[in-house]
Amino acid sequence: MGLNIKPLADRVVIEPAAAETKTASGIIIPDNAKEKPQKGTVVAA
Repeated sequence: MGLNIKPLADRVVIEPAAAETKTASGIIIPDNAKEKPQKGTVVAA
């Protein structure tokens, strides 16, 4: 992330992980059926 962001108070900035495009069995998931990512990387605290 190229931005210099400082969160206020007790907030954190999280970069979401890329969503999976295929299931474990190889089925391709279309864009409209993807769920919001639940994993990410903490960028700033």
